[in-house]
Amino acid sequence: MVGITIPKDYEERVNMQTYKNFKAAAYVHAQFLYYADERDVQRGIDYFERYMPLNKVYLETHRGLYDVPAERMKAFKKLFIDRGIEVSGGITSTIKIDGYEKNNIFDVFCFSDPVYRERYMQIVRDTASLFDEIILDDFFFTACRCEMCIEKKRNRTWAEFRLEQMEQMSREIVNLAKSVNPGCNFIIKYPNWYESYQECGYNPGRQKDIFDMVHTGTETRDPRYSQQHLQRYLSYSLIRLMENIAPGRNGGGWIDQYDSYGNMNMWLEQAYLTIFAGARELTLFNFEDLIDSPALPPLGQQLERVDSIMGKVGKPIGVSFYEPYDADGEDQVMNYLGMVGLPIEPTPEFDSNELSILLAASAAKDEDIMEKLERYVREGGTAAITSGFLRAVYDRGIKDMTSVSLTTRRVSGKEYWIDSYYMNHKTYADAAGNASFEVLDYKTNATWCEVAMISGDCSFPVLLHEFYGRGHLYILNIPDNFSHLYNLPGDVLGYINKSFSRGRNVYMNTAAKYNLFLYDNDTIGVISYRPYTEDMEVVLRGEKYVGLRDLETGREYFPVRENLHPAKRFDSAKTQIEPVERVMRIPIKNGAYRFFSLIKE
Repeated sequence: MVGITIPKDYEERVNMQTYKNFKAAAYVHAQFLYYADERDVQRGIDYFERYMPLNKVYLETHRGLYDVPAERMKAFKKLFIDRGIEVSGGITSTIKIDGYEKNNIFDVFCFSDPVYRERYMQIVRDTASLFDEIILDDFFFTACRCEMCIEKKRNRTWAEFRLEQMEQMSREIVNLAKSVNPGCNFIIKYPNWYESYQECGYNPGRQKDIFDMVHTGTETRDPRYSQQHLQRYLSYSLIRLMENIAPGRNGGGWIDQYDSYGNMNMWLEQAYLTIFAGARELTLFNFEDLIDSPALPPLGQQLERVDSIMGKVGKPIGVSFYEPYDADGEDQVMNYLGMVGLPIEPTPEFDSNELSILLAASAAKDEDIMEKLERYVREGGTAAITSGFLRAVYDRGIKDMTSVSLTTRRVSGKEYWIDSYYMNHKTYADAAGNASFEVLDYKTNATWCEVAMISGDCSFPVLLHEFYGRGHLYILNIPDNFSHLYNLPGDVLGYINKSFSRGRNVYMNTAAKYNLFLYDNDTIGVISYRPYTEDMEVVLRGEKYVGLRDLETGREYFPVRENLHPAKRFDSAKTQIEPVERVMRIPIKNGAYRFFSLIKE
């Protein structure tokens, strides 16, 4: 290996370039380190330095067929440290052991097999001897169904077996690492497939108290042409979920270029959304792939802008979306709703103090969910449930709160009406494409239909409203194809956003493919995934909010109109008191993001 000459002004330049609100990190692949020399690494550092600061790297000791020799790793570690870059270790939990091959996905470790367990322990032991911090890439799971695993599983489900096994393994490897290096900070990185964690043994409800920190996979994929159907909002929502799972110990988000090579904006959006969600670190996978890559220059330019914005916003807030540990059902539905402009704050806890709560089928994992929901609404809360949740708790008490019943009949169409009980004013809207729903039956005047789809000489519920105790329960009929939410007219989506975000100061009234971000210091952000430049509508609630000020340009925007005020419905004796709603119309380019502060009177 050759010696390296460090530029005299290097330290001064790096200090000037460090981001104020987050760190930038890169993961360095074991295969690269296995074959690379110092010139290769030096060239990579120089390329990063040209376009963005590199604050930290994770040097991978093991992945699949590759183990980086200790002396070689020590030399690379020194090289990065000498250049002012923090260094941690990394492990990817995939392996091939000759004579002990397993028939499983990605060649992940079989933790039932003592040969595999001992090999894994040796990898952890060696890595802890080299680094004061270790991160596990998101292959620390098991998908093995070998004879040993089948025998150990017994009569349990695979999820039950794997959750227990991986909890045990987590305790063993953390204890081992700390016995080798008592100061070792051990991090588990969770993958983007959160709805499938329990099936493969990821156990954040327990592992959050075993590992020192967590890290979050915020890589999104093309939802049409990949194994996963991840929506782009996941790069934001999963950071928020993990922050609420391990407050203050979610180290950051991790992005890659896969499935976005042909669309540079999809790569950049992963980074924006991760940081908009409050991530403390942005980890780029991986170092080798980004050397000489055209993806790095625009990322560096945009991160400077994002850093400036994040210095002006507060803590992210939104509609509480209850996602219990080890739950699944209506996979990704919260991210589809995020893509129609609903600001979501996912959490593993049901918080009865929240202004509004949103429940999908996954919330039915909580055995006590109906008791919690009934009490919350009866005492004055506003809850929204999906049709998937309705089905999951259909025989667990929900019928005491609604007259709505399931039918299994299907209907499709693209015409809609909106008939808010409190507005006493019906509007009509056409969609660009069809959506297919289950037909929900309800009893007239026992339940109010707020939004309906017209098909033939009939209309069918999309959004229903129940008056229960001192509170309100909304039921949203989710289309058979979740992405058909994007086909709903802007007025319909706006009304859904309005209903679900009661108590919030802002909601969006526009077509799908926007994200809205709310912060606790009266600042907001919006990002557009639309195919063209257009005016978006943002609605301000309350007398004290009179406009929006762009956080970057200072330009101010003021209302173009006020929404209708509540009106008495037919022969009723009273009307609902609601805050005034002022509609802002603001231009935004496709693929762009803008942030604003709320102007007060």
